[in-house]
Amino acid sequence: MPHALADSQAAIDALRGPVRLRTLTALRWLAVLGQLTAIALVHFGLGFPTPLGLCLGAIAASAWLNLFTMLRFSPQRFLSDREAAAYMAFDIVQLCLLLSFTGGLLNPFSALIIAPVTIAASFLPLRLTVLIGMLAVAGISVLSLYHMPLPWRPGEALTLAPIYKAGVWAALCFTVLFFAAYAHRIAAESAQMRSALAATQLVLDREQRLSALGGLAAAAAHELGTPLATIQLTAKEMQRELEDHDLREDAALLVSQSERCRDILGRLSRHGEAGDAMHDRLGVEALLTEAADPFLEQRGGPEIRIETNSEDGAPEPVLQRRPEIVYGLRNLIENAVGFARSEVQIAARWSAQQLSIVVNDDGPGFSPEILARLGEPYVSARIGYSAPGERKSGMGLGFFIAKTLLEGAGAKIDFKNRQWGETPAQRGASVAAIWPAGALPTAPVA
Repeated sequence: MPHALADSQAAIDALRGPVRLRTLTALRWLAVLGQLTAIALVHFGLGFPTPLGLCLGAIAASAWLNLFTMLRFSPQRFLSDREAAAYMAFDIVQLCLLLSFTGGLLNPFSALIIAPVTIAASFLPLRLTVLIGMLAVAGISVLSLYHMPLPWRPGEALTLAPIYKAGVWAALCFTVLFFAAYAHRIAAESAQMRSALAATQLVLDREQRLSALGGLAAAAAHELGTPLATIQLTAKEMQRELEDHDLREDAALLVSQSERCRDILGRLSRHGEAGDAMHDRLGVEALLTEAADPFLEQRGGPEIRIETNSEDGAPEPVLQRRPEIVYGLRNLIENAVGFARSEVQIAARWSAQQLSIVVNDDGPGFSPEILARLGEPYVSARIGYSAPGERKSGMGLGFFIAKTLLEGAGAKIDFKNRQWGETPAQRGASVAAIWPAGALPTAPVA
């Protein structure tokens, strides 16, 4: 399980970044423009005296760094995590320096220190995000103690109570930490979801390719039949003409092998046509049998029972075979087999209103921790269950893929722990896929 968690975290970090130099450069130019506007408005518009030289020097440092990176590197260059963290650290230090010239935490624009931390948390790994947050908190703490007076009317000074200054310091520190944690969490979940959906798409593409193999085999057999018949006819003519020749045995071998090829192509053609019929139209029981097929003859595994029933006398639905439904159900069955003690029940019930397929197992069921998060990607094992032998380590990405595929095919997924049989042992996890009548993937009438 630690390896799986490490792999998923690596996938998330890979999807989280990297960030282009152009993005951070554009954000810094925006900050430079905003700082120049604020200083000009305070100094010239409101007439409050400011240390104009020091302020312009701090702003020029940001502009100089932007110009240097634009001339030195391509705007399309991707930054490493450390380089991006250094850029954000510079922005925090530059902003703290500018605030120290203009009143420190008494300056209303001190709230802007939240911005670089939030931006960093959205694409940097947790370790570097923590370092950036600590730098911001340290800058806020220094600004609360050491700063130049807030620009104010000449001859007057704005004095605030120490308790208010302490409140501003606490509010800023809390806000920085909260926004950093929030942005990091949202970015992590977004990257995790993208990774899981990409895996789902790969699985679906694979299933669709496998589904097409039967038809391709039939088409190939049909196309190859004509040239092979020509080869066979020519070989027979050669065999007749070479009756007393040393090559007669070779011609006979050629005839026999061409006949063998025709037999093989005939079997492929018949299998492909049967496969097409099975793939295009199949009943509910045939669907469940196909989904459970890899586990029906599994040695040492639990007994698998397939039950079908009409609740109101409605005929068995004839479904269009869709790879996402077969693979989704197979994933649910695989998870049930992995945790069952002795029995897995696959029950299908249909009526005029809906079709429900329920996969039950007599394992330990879902733990409360898993039930709260089931359906999310990278959810691990049924916590608290240590099964003997070779058991699956968790629902993980498999259940997410199954849920995503089945919901994409119109089903609603429900999971719970319940008594599903008549004996006390028949209790455990139960996962249901329910299709309303209007969402059923029925096959078109032939």
